[in-house]
Amino acid sequence: MSDDEHLVRAAVVQAGARLFDTPANLEKAVGLIREAAGSGAEVVVLPEAFLGGYPKGLDFGVTVGSRTPEGREVFRRYHDSAITVPGPETRVLAGITRELGCHVVTGAVERRGSTLYCAALFFGPDGYLGLHRKVVPTAAERLVWGQGDGSTMPVFTAGSARLGAAICWENYMPLFRTAMYAKGVDLWCAPTVDDRENWQATMRHVALEGRCFVLSACQHLLRADLPPDVRPVQGDDPGTVLVGGGSVIISPLGEVLAGPLRGTEGVLTAELDLRDLARSRFDFDVVGHYARPDLFSLHVDETARIPGGRASMTDEVLIDP
Repeated sequence: MSDDEHLVRAAVVQAGARLFDTPANLEKAVGLIREAAGSGAEVVVLPEAFLGGYPKGLDFGVTVGSRTPEGREVFRRYHDSAITVPGPETRVLAGITRELGCHVVTGAVERRGSTLYCAALFFGPDGYLGLHRKVVPTAAERLVWGQGDGSTMPVFTAGSARLGAAICWENYMPLFRTAMYAKGVDLWCAPTVDDRENWQATMRHVALEGRCFVLSACQHLLRADLPPDVRPVQGDDPGTVLVGGGSVIISPLGEVLAGPLRGTEGVLTAELDLRDLARSRFDFDVVGHYARPDLFSLHVDETARIPGGRASMTDEVLIDP
């Protein structure tokens, strides 16, 4: 955090991840984190599936009741592009955040056995902290990603703030949001590939509802970022925009502090005054004085349902959930 403990400079990264080229995406992530940290950012958020790639426009040869050999081969390539956690990629990113003394949240496709999960990975000045697995892949994402469980819904202390994540359409899940608000999220990280205009309304709503800062990082992905031998439904013109961006930073009162960025890659930064958290919660604290626990309750099952238990954490890091 800054010398002034109340001020935090945050950055959201808007960039595309090349499909089936995880080493290049890792190198790109490192460069973008360095760029953001070079501008003073202490918290950096990268988009959904940045490591492992987002297969926008691919159908994996699936129709109801049938799969094709060609589609199975595309999935094999996608499976090979996913990362293990912890693993070589997390070691690289942990080294960068140790070196730079910053926090990073990045989207990744995690390979656990033969199942893939859409995940948000957390890093800090002490290295790798842990992960969150997307609890419900959206629509056709369920063809390639498994469901996370309640055991990976962490919130980490980052200086004077608390850091958590909701991936893409998890932001539309009221009970998920409430569970995270109850854990005291101050910096709400939203890695996504949703580039629609109405996503902006969702991000402003989350900020206002949770009275938290929202850091939404979206990919800007072109047809050229997919290999020439795969066939996205959008066509084969290399300049076709598959994901158009819309990264944004929003205050706890729903004010846009930076962005939305569209039509290009880039890094948005904003200075966050953590005193705005108390100012905004003066008249609305969704899990505090504006809650009615005598009328409403929420049960969250944080039992690990994925064989093998909770996500592995590095031995050297003390987790503050």
